[in-house]
Amino acid sequence: MTTPRILLTGASGYIGGSVLSSLLSSDLPLLKEMTISVLVRSEDQAKVLAKIGAIPVLFNGLDDLEMIRQIASAYDLIINIAMSFHRGSAKAMIQGLGDRKKQTGQEVHFIHTSGTSNLGDHPITGIFIENHVFSDKEDIFSYEKYRESITQYDQRTSDVTVIETGLEAGVKTYIIMPPLIYGQGSGLFNKLSIQIPLLIRQAIKSGRAEIIGHGDHIWNHVHISDLTELYKLFIHRILTTQPLTSGPRGIYFAESGEHSWCQLATGIGRAGVSLGILESSQVQHLQLEDAAAKWLGGNQKVAELGFASTSRTRADLGRELGWEPKKTLKDFERNFLVEFETIYTLDKNNGANLQGNKWLLEHNS
Repeated sequence: MTTPRILLTGASGYIGGSVLSSLLSSDLPLLKEMTISVLVRSEDQAKVLAKIGAIPVLFNGLDDLEMIRQIASAYDLIINIAMSFHRGSAKAMIQGLGDRKKQTGQEVHFIHTSGTSNLGDHPITGIFIENHVFSDKEDIFSYEKYRESITQYDQRTSDVTVIETGLEAGVKTYIIMPPLIYGQGSGLFNKLSIQIPLLIRQAIKSGRAEIIGHGDHIWNHVHISDLTELYKLFIHRILTTQPLTSGPRGIYFAESGEHSWCQLATGIGRAGVSLGILESSQVQHLQLEDAAAKWLGGNQKVAELGFASTSRTRADLGRELGWEPKKTLKDFERNFLVEFETIYTLDKNNGANLQGNKWLLEHNS
């Protein structure tokens, strides 16, 4: 593509803001020279983002599918880091890219952000048990469709929609599927992730770190800075027309280590004690229904998949492309103290946010 037009969604979010910041500050000449448009709903956010060199594109919201398709039709590459559960907007963006391809005759690309809760099992309810360690060299698309046939999960449904719509519209699609993400984001707005902050806030509220059940199920993790490097690698390969597998086999994991939920909760408890905020580092074990009610407004599906399941992956494809995560297990463990202090100070100054995570609740009923 010559002078490709690039659109990024989710610039005000944790991942999207960090990816935008990383791209704008890149040392790679090609990335340094490119212009990035960002989809935003707020005039105030638009003004802030314009100051750092992004081009704001105002829109009404993710439910305005006609407008989204029209906007998307003006771009060659869309980096979608908005709501991973919102399949309608993702489909509209891909259809818009398909319209663009018909106009220009050039290849168009869609990078979609998902998450490994899609592969998580249901160890508490017993709906589905899975202990396999997945490599992204396997047929993850077929596995996701199989899991959807058992129980529907909006984020996983979106993945299937992205790939199938891409095939129909002639758009090259790539799905980046990170596990639990940790570390302070580098964006201008939201600098905190989802799972660890939620558990820290609940620990502050309850006086002890909490987990669902025994907490012996395992997840992977990745630092936000390592994750943004994977996005940069993808974008650079697309812009330089280097090979990058797309479509049904274009699902990529991003991990640099793993932990059990009990290890995570213990780390939170110890951090709270070290800071003098918690009196005990002993972990409180909760029933699924109790945790869902306290953390997520009663949403047991999200509580089990996102905070109690096993979801183990290997980012083999990314590593073969040259992705080399720098952060280690020690970095993950040190992060508990940093995030606990950050969240405690932030909520003390701005008013505690202890109502669970709206982003998770609204799209997983």
